[in-house]
Amino acid sequence: MNENGQAFERLLTIMDNLREKCPWDKKQTLDSLRYLTIEEMYELSDAILEKDMNEVKKELGDLMLHLVFYSKIGSETNDFTMKDVLDGICEKLIRRHPHIYADVEANDSETVKNNWEKIKLQEGHRSVLAGVPSSLPAMVKAYRIQEKVRGVGFDWEHPEQVWDKVQEELQELRHEVESKQSKEKVEEEFGDLLFALINYARFIDVNPEDALERTNKKFKQRFQYLEEQTSKIGKSLHEMTLAEMDVYWEEAKKMDPNYTTTKF
Repeated sequence: MNENGQAFERLLTIMDNLREKCPWDKKQTLDSLRYLTIEEMYELSDAILEKDMNEVKKELGDLMLHLVFYSKIGSETNDFTMKDVLDGICEKLIRRHPHIYADVEANDSETVKNNWEKIKLQEGHRSVLAGVPSSLPAMVKAYRIQEKVRGVGFDWEHPEQVWDKVQEELQELRHEVESKQSKEKVEEEFGDLLFALINYARFIDVNPEDALERTNKKFKQRFQYLEEQTSKIGKSLHEMTLAEMDVYWEEAKKMDPNYTTTKF
């Protein structure tokens, strides 16, 4: 057994010990671990965005623990074992990579993705969209939906077409707002605009979730600078005028190595 196998075997042994002897580990269930796993995924996402490879390593370890934990619980209920889990993913990867393990040709990543979706349908999936979890955040879900339907050829052909759709949806939203339509209609048009923007993001090779999160972080850093500087002069934000706050906001923007003249 190589060192990777030995390390994995060690983790399995530790999990067995914890499940037998630790009061907290003994009481956990699939349901009780679920929200903790979601938290771990977000922590891994943060580390990736920060490009902190040491934290990525740590968070991958935490996530690996959860995967082992779920498999341990599954074995106790006689539903599945770690071997079942690993065998299942190995078999799926072989089946869905016929260009590696069979005689299908696929010379680019787009063809691989298209083949993947076709094979899923052959496996008995009733819809191309069946693999998109309902509990995904809305923006991530929209992006995945668009990727999925692209895999079977349902997509725009050129970025310019998508940009035209963005402009169309923007005008429709503006019309509904200005004509004082119902909240539900305005919300619908706003959703259509977001969906079109996410579509456009795909065509210009931007992940909209990552892009928005970077903007969130940028805004947070600049606003916290504003708070710090306001505190230094003995004031609270409630006592500041917008013009006074904007002075510090501009200072914060100029401290950014990627500073541009945009508002945010």
